[in-house]
Amino acid sequence: MKDEQILDDIGALVEEERALRGRTGGLLPEEKTRLTELEVRLDQCWDLLRQRRAKAEYGEDPDSAAVRPAGEVESYRN
Repeated sequence: MKDEQILDDIGALVEEERALRGRTGGLLPEEKTRLTELEVRLDQCWDLLRQRRAKAEYGEDPDSAAVRPAGEVESYRN
């Protein structure tokens, strides 16, 4: 996946996230679940983009970057 594709994915995920957060009257349980999924997927996309850019900066192949598991990416916050 190239940087442009990742950025396109991020844009689509952010748009969906904003739509859910902008809903009035609260979210249904499945919408709350989807919001959590979006947050995790966004974290994974940003992480992948950072990996690719770092590899390119240091002369490595950016295509060798890989999506990390949700548990790993989410543990960065702690």
